Amino acid sequence: MSQQALNKIAPNSPSRAKPNEVETNVATALYELETNVPDMRGALRPLQFMSAREIEVGHGKKAIAIFVPVPLLGGWHRSQQRITRELEKKFSDRHVLIIASRRILPRPKRSNRSHTTLKQKRPRSRTLTAVHDAILTDLVYPVEIVGKRVRTREDGSKILKVVLDEKERGGVDYRLDTYSEVYKRLTGKGVNFEFPQHGDA
Repeated sequence: MSQQALNKIAPNSPSRAKPNEVETNVATALYELETNVPDMRGALRPLQFMSAREIEVGHGKKAIAIFVPVPLLGGWHRSQQRITRELEKKFSDRHVLIIASRRILPRPKRSNRSHTTLKQKRPRSRTLTAVHDAILTDLVYPVEIVGKRVRTREDGSKILKVVLDEKERGGVDYRLDTYSEVYKRLTGKGVNFEFPQHGDA
């Protein structure tokens, strides 16, 4: 991998020193797009990613999850549809997903609470629930989530039902299984994506 391609991996990422095969391929593909597609150059130049991994999504298919620094997420979003379309041409048969690389901070322990008055309070955005919600939003971007319901199955297990904006049905319905599987791999939680049933509120 060339040094220019390596520069697509953020300098503070552990992957920068020793990228895996998927990260090398993603960095090279992004650098090639930046170099060879003039109208994408400006959008791609400032963008970097933290890590990338391939995730099995069933039926012999795989998806590539690209984890990007939170401050750069807006830049990725501005060109996300074009970037994913171009990358999916290069990585045929694989869906490409762009997800911010967020850290979950543990809940402060009781024994530490007396000392935490001096420390910063844990930001809400770093709680488990907030990070899992944000992953959900990133996965389906730019499609809007219009509703969520938790269903409890007879065996007591829970599954989250996420309702997506009807306007996008034609564009993403073939990706819903990928979204579900990737979310489960990243969070350990089951989720079903669907569009509003006619007659739903």
